[in-house]
Amino acid sequence: MNFCPNCGAPMAFRVPEGDDRKRNVCTATGEIFYDNPRNVVGTIVERDGRILMCRRAIEPRLHFWTLPAGFLELGETSADGAARETFEEAGVRVREPRLFNMIDVTHIGQIHIFFIADMVGDDYAPGQESSEVRFLAEDQIDWPQLAFPTIHRTLERYFADRRAGRFDLHVESLGATDWRSMALDREPRD
Repeated sequence: MNFCPNCGAPMAFRVPEGDDRKRNVCTATGEIFYDNPRNVVGTIVERDGRILMCRRAIEPRLHFWTLPAGFLELGETSADGAARETFEEAGVRVREPRLFNMIDVTHIGQIHIFFIADMVGDDYAPGQESSEVRFLAEDQIDWPQLAFPTIHRTLERYFADRRAGRFDLHVESLGATDWRSMALDREPRD
């Protein structure tokens, strides 16, 4: 941040008094601008033993597969945001979202939060950010074609819990090394 969004004065990147890390500080007013993690919220929707998956129609990871998910908006609960994203990306209305998996992705400043949710009705269709929407069984998922490591981890945990007959709450962190090791350099396949 070079200039204050409120007054236009130059910004300084320094440790404010009483703080323990560098922040963007307005040189005219001393106002501190915090850069905090962004929350990504999504759902796992199962129907007849198959999971709702979306093929991305946007970057990043164009044409790769993902769970319906996206950034939480101001004024939403995380569960409401996950339900909204599911409808926007897959045309699926959900009810009763239950927290399932939370992954801190610190190197990109994000927290990915996934809920298990029940589908309302039978309608589904690709939204603006999806080129294709399908319900896929575990053995139909093209694992190397998953868009993000958090999707891979969430699905692994979901299927393991389903086999165990109970769904636990999972919380973990993915570092930059974990992120790179999950084959993000592959080309999408049609």
